[in-house]
Amino acid sequence: NEELSSLGTKFGQNVLADERDWALFLDEADLAGLPDFLESAMAEAAEMRGQKGRYAVTLSRSIYEPFSTFSERRDLREIAFKAFIMRGQNGGASDNTDVVRDMLKLRAEKAKLLGYDSFAALKLDDTMAKTPKAVHELLDPVWEKALEKAAADQKELERLAAEAGSNEKFAAWDWRFYQEKLRAEKFAFDEAELKPYLQLERVIEACFDVATKLFGITFEEKKGITVWHPDARAFVVKNADGSERGLFLADYFARPSKRSGAWMSALKSGYKLGHGSKPVIYNIMNFAKPPAGEAALLSVDEAKTLFHEFGHALHGMLTDVTWPSVSGTSVSRDFVELPSQLYEHWLTVPAVLEKHALHVKTGKPMPKALLDKMLATRTFGAGFATVEFTASALIDMAYHARPDAPAEPLRFEAETLEKLHMPDTIAMRHRTPHFGHVFAGDGYSAGYYSYMWSEVLDADAFSAFEETGDAFNPELAERLRKNIYAAGGSKDPEELYTAFRGKMPSPEAMMVKRGLV
Repeated sequence: NEELSSLGTKFGQNVLADERDWALFLDEADLAGLPDFLESAMAEAAEMRGQKGRYAVTLSRSIYEPFSTFSERRDLREIAFKAFIMRGQNGGASDNTDVVRDMLKLRAEKAKLLGYDSFAALKLDDTMAKTPKAVHELLDPVWEKALEKAAADQKELERLAAEAGSNEKFAAWDWRFYQEKLRAEKFAFDEAELKPYLQLERVIEACFDVATKLFGITFEEKKGITVWHPDARAFVVKNADGSERGLFLADYFARPSKRSGAWMSALKSGYKLGHGSKPVIYNIMNFAKPPAGEAALLSVDEAKTLFHEFGHALHGMLTDVTWPSVSGTSVSRDFVELPSQLYEHWLTVPAVLEKHALHVKTGKPMPKALLDKMLATRTFGAGFATVEFTASALIDMAYHARPDAPAEPLRFEAETLEKLHMPDTIAMRHRTPHFGHVFAGDGYSAGYYSYMWSEVLDADAFSAFEETGDAFNPELAERLRKNIYAAGGSKDPEELYTAFRGKMPSPEAMMVKRGLV
């Protein structure tokens, strides 16, 4: 365990080094197609790296993904794409190839010592899925549907590329760019239109407001509390009666010294044993920091990420258990994503957007026509999104369901993807050398599938509110608080979910939500 922990730390540091050290510096002539918000973020990133007056494409998703979506420069999209997928595999001191090999070998040995056929069998033993077979019973049908959808989508994208005069073979660095063009063609809408309505401060307020309406808690920012960086913030969390419930800390902006991604954790868990303990929970994000005096604007995906991680934070803050060992997110891996993924649904509740999606310059709410277009595009691009995610989940399971570790993990990755008929025009969401969920620690090893497992639950859970016609139905909200957000790991997750919903779900609602059926 000590050696695995040390290797996991090294893995994460190597990825951080690659993300910190790489940047593609551009001049104004290279910015064709880029929206203003992205130009501002790239200018800020360049200045932070000592290149004031230039523009930097970095490997932070908050810059890389919109650059890949909007840049008219195919050559630059290719450079950025190849750098992004090669994080952790650059042959130098930060290369993770040997780290992954050693970790997989140690995990297989650990499983054998504990009497299990594989590391996946060990990790799944106390989850809702129980076995690798059950995981595949979820992932395999989704994979087939996603491949069909992605193939159909690619034909439309190739048509657009040809109409635009491209005679190049369609490639992975073309997908986001032409998908955005197709969105504009189908819905007369591009995502850049939404950015001015998704101010970071307003989306934070929306997160808090939804929590108040559902659970009665409130948030008050306190400037005098010592935090780890000037960008970090502290909020006192209060119950409906005004009593203090805990502390919520948040650090929203990317910086070179910070690892990429978004996550929640607890500095202190909440529990009632002895004198009790009030939770201290934090969220970390990596949004592009705007120039001084400008508002930070989010994409829809970034706003969803904010809601997602805040859902995890609520799981920690609302905990109401006796024992610290079952507090908050101390639940089975395939149940832990339910509170976070479920919370994402409230971002697109019309009443929430009408109140909080206000234009950065005019202060006016998002027009209904734009809101309707946004809601209509929720399943747009489902093939791409589902293929990139499910490929990562299947690779994770392929590594860990074997009795022995593969001698050459990256060759094994390539061979497995070939057997799965992975399109060469889509990259995995997380390739092995930078798959932090699985290798920067033990948390999601043999567990990346759990996002989709929980998605089956969250799609069904939110449909309970939709069935009442009230996204804030008080009776349902109380059952949700008691059985999902407050119960931690105090009971079996199936028992808790059934107490909330009255039954266990089937995958159908999730497939519909993703636009696969």
